[in-house]
Amino acid sequence: MKNTIFTFKDDSPKYKQIYEQFKLFIEQGDILANEQLPSIRQLADSLQVSRNTTLMAYEQLVAEGYIRGEGRKGYFANKLEPFLFQEALISHNIKQTESVTPVLIDFKAGAVDQTHFPLKIWRRIANQVLTLQESFRYGEHFGEVCLREQISTYLLQSRGVKTDANAIIIGSSTQQMLIYLGHILKDDFPSIIVEDPGYDGAREAFQLNCFTLETLPVYETGADFSQLEHMKSRLIYVAPSHHSPYGVSMPIQQRHALIHWANKVHGYIIEDDYDSEFRYTQQPFPALASIDSAKVIYLGNFSKSFLPGIRLSYMVLPQPLLNRYKKQFLHFESTTSILSQFTMAKFMEEGEWNRHIKRMRLVYKRKMQRLVSVLKKEFAQNISIIGEQSGLYILVKIHLKRSEEWLISRASFYGVKVYPTSLYFIKNNTDKPIIKLGFSNLSCEEIQLGVELLKKAWS
Repeated sequence: MKNTIFTFKDDSPKYKQIYEQFKLFIEQGDILANEQLPSIRQLADSLQVSRNTTLMAYEQLVAEGYIRGEGRKGYFANKLEPFLFQEALISHNIKQTESVTPVLIDFKAGAVDQTHFPLKIWRRIANQVLTLQESFRYGEHFGEVCLREQISTYLLQSRGVKTDANAIIIGSSTQQMLIYLGHILKDDFPSIIVEDPGYDGAREAFQLNCFTLETLPVYETGADFSQLEHMKSRLIYVAPSHHSPYGVSMPIQQRHALIHWANKVHGYIIEDDYDSEFRYTQQPFPALASIDSAKVIYLGNFSKSFLPGIRLSYMVLPQPLLNRYKKQFLHFESTTSILSQFTMAKFMEEGEWNRHIKRMRLVYKRKMQRLVSVLKKEFAQNISIIGEQSGLYILVKIHLKRSEEWLISRASFYGVKVYPTSLYFIKNNTDKPIIKLGFSNLSCEEIQLGVELLKKAWS
């Protein structure tokens, strides 16, 4: 064995430190394959520890395959593939030597305002839920009845969607629900129309179920329906109230045209209504499902408007699909927490949900206005702002001869994290780079600082 030095560095158990150092010596090649290790007694004496300590270390190394015991001969190192460990060490050393600018401002869209979260109310209700006998069991396969009833009431009041609680399915996320939904649709509907650009997570879910994708072009002014009649698909996925990423809303004429198309081809519309609560210029538009619930599969969630980590989404299915869905997934457990479901149901029942949405609409409107105002002040004619009427992010089209990659990299150098939009596009690409800026988890002061830093980065 080569010259190896043992040092005990911290308060963790000594057997663990011995094990970790021997493991590292073997991985680095300081101890060669088939080389004999010191006996338990020798190692204990040299390190001034008990024999039981060295025995425990050796037993762990044997269990993981690093060494082997050969009866009375002692312990020997096993052969390992060295390149795996060398690559890991090189990668680790590179990461340690890289100079990384700390993130000062993160314009992430998938977050919510923490300072206005109703923590005390949510904690009180969650504590009450934990006293219920029903909380100490597995949940209902398709979601708890109390939550489905609350969602049914809310959808009628806020989105104009008339539905029975039994037609609602509770899940953990929009993507998860699209995967399950795709499983029951793919035999009758082998292809689907998706928006271009559009939500990439939905496309991934459809491709997982081997759907063929057709694309519906969408522009800053809205969707182009001119080719819809000539497409083969009888299934379409859209976000009519707040397109992702452009933020444009579908006018009533297009909504009626889409319903007419679905009836004509005997197909379905999947309506993703992911953040319709946050419209700042008018009241939220009625949902497509409020026009014709027989042809619309409605998707909603609590992640964007309340808390991403709650993992609560829901889906309203037309009766024929509902029967097939329940038959297919009757023996599958619920994918979301029963505790979160009970807590949200009580939260809605007490009126806290509506109060929260009303409050946050004002908070986010103020942040949106600050972000737009500062951007216009700092960049003037060098940018165009897209989607400032609704949602929790805006798009910034950059009128500079720079690439998306360069803009993101330069921003990062100044401690600002911004996000690409290229992942949303399939064929309908833009002539200028577009950057996505979320604002929901930033204060107005942080928004101001972030834009000022972007001005320096992109000058």
